[in-house]
Amino acid sequence: MTNPAAMLEVALEEARAGLAEGGIPIGAALFAADATVLGRGRNRRVQDGDPSAHGETAAFRDAGRQRDYRSTIMVTTLSPCWYCSGLVRQFGIGAVVVGESRTFTGGHDWLAEHGVRVTILDDPRCVDLMEEFIAARPELWNEDIGVAE
Repeated sequence: MTNPAAMLEVALEEARAGLAEGGIPIGAALFAADATVLGRGRNRRVQDGDPSAHGETAAFRDAGRQRDYRSTIMVTTLSPCWYCSGLVRQFGIGAVVVGESRTFTGGHDWLAEHGVRVTILDDPRCVDLMEEFIAARPELWNEDIGVAE
């Protein structure tokens, strides 16, 4: 795999843009095996009023149709939720790079059990971004992860 930390920069740009728009700071990007960006996106649930507008789905949609996803790499600032983990499995994305999984542990272990190469970077910038957001907007975060208040 190419440099996962460098690839994370694209997802972090998306997360920061989402936060600046008043949304949830989760960004993602789908890369080809040679580290070419195929698509990028951010969680836009708040901005679009669409509960399915997660960062990974936005990056996937932005990439457009691919003949094969096995050699692609999904890079996300936060461990993918079950919805986004399902997208990775459904389309056979071969690798996932996770910026952090401290503030939320989604389906990355499940993905690894099913043959997806998972790399967890535990990047402090991703952790800080989510911890600050969760402290400032717990109600929005709970809505995003499906927790009733």
